[in-house]
Amino acid sequence: MTIRGKTAIVGIAEVDTFETRGRSPAGLAAAASKRALADAGLELSDVDGLFTTSSYYSMPTLTMSEYLGIKPRYTDSTALGGCSFIAHLGHAAAAIEAGLCDVALVCYGSTQRSDRGKLVSNAEWLAYEQPYGLLHPVGSFGLIANRHMAQFGTTSEQLAQVAVAAREWALLNPAAPYPKPLTVDDVLESTPIASPLHKLDCCLVTDGGAAAVLTSAARAQDLAKPPVYLLGTGEASNHRNVSQMPDLTATEATHSAERAMQMAGVTHADIDTAHVYDAFTISLLILLEDLGFCPKGEGGAFVADGNIAPGGSLALNTNGGGLSYTHPGMLGMFLITEAVRQLRGEAGVRQKPGAAVSLVHGMGLTLAAHATAVLGISP
Repeated sequence: MTIRGKTAIVGIAEVDTFETRGRSPAGLAAAASKRALADAGLELSDVDGLFTTSSYYSMPTLTMSEYLGIKPRYTDSTALGGCSFIAHLGHAAAAIEAGLCDVALVCYGSTQRSDRGKLVSNAEWLAYEQPYGLLHPVGSFGLIANRHMAQFGTTSEQLAQVAVAAREWALLNPAAPYPKPLTVDDVLESTPIASPLHKLDCCLVTDGGAAAVLTSAARAQDLAKPPVYLLGTGEASNHRNVSQMPDLTATEATHSAERAMQMAGVTHADIDTAHVYDAFTISLLILLEDLGFCPKGEGGAFVADGNIAPGGSLALNTNGGGLSYTHPGMLGMFLITEAVRQLRGEAGVRQKPGAAVSLVHGMGLTLAAHATAVLGISP
């Protein structure tokens, strides 16, 4: 049995993707949830499956059920860091297919920016890292970047090209917060944070809420918006602490992507847009390699050749991504919403003409957990 094409995303929404005024994390998730349901032509009373996680709430499905005033018969608060919501898509599809729920709501809210830029995280104390001054997560990614440079000759200029490309896409997104071009020199001259990473090698710190609604492919036919089908999903993980990462430049994204693409029955040539977690320039570069968009070790040359900028060979993070659009602690929901926009043809001037298949990939923590989804306009 497979869940390929059995369910569809029928509603999406985002709210306050840079800064909110007076809303709580639950309030942002609730506002996004109501808009996503309205987008689908459904009501809160239709929701009987709830999928969410949070850095703020220890029992987030209970918090959100109470806040929304719903009584789901199936809940899932799987926590894999920023890729959790992409994993939730597969979990929701399996639950719908098994008859455990009919309408699944996946939602997220965070007030990271309103919290004065302090990293809000429920990650546990890292006994073998934090006492020695390793600031999580940027310090870990500094180590990873140094290793990639030593092993493959990747340069700071190549990493900066990742941020420049993200800004070029963001300039096509009216909701992005910084309508100003970025140069490689801007990145290299920004404040050093964890060598070799500079401030502009790191994602934004924003508020934001987002939600997606899924139901069966059959029911999706009668709803307000064209269905976007879940064609494949995959998950993989292999460590928690960066000190226990088997190889600093190779991740389990390889396996989650293989599983998702095999289930979907697609190859890289079929992918029209890709939406890949970009918490740091180096994390995106490594994921591009492990997802198979370029050979291992050649990510630097791939991005320097302009392949991920507008007009390049890969329409990547078309909303500006975490580096230039939004990053409220966990990015996964916002990768999903942009992929759905592209597949619906609703992305405005940044629209990839004829987009029919999109790959969404998220990571959790320091390249530790991975979830991949393949979405398409046909089941």
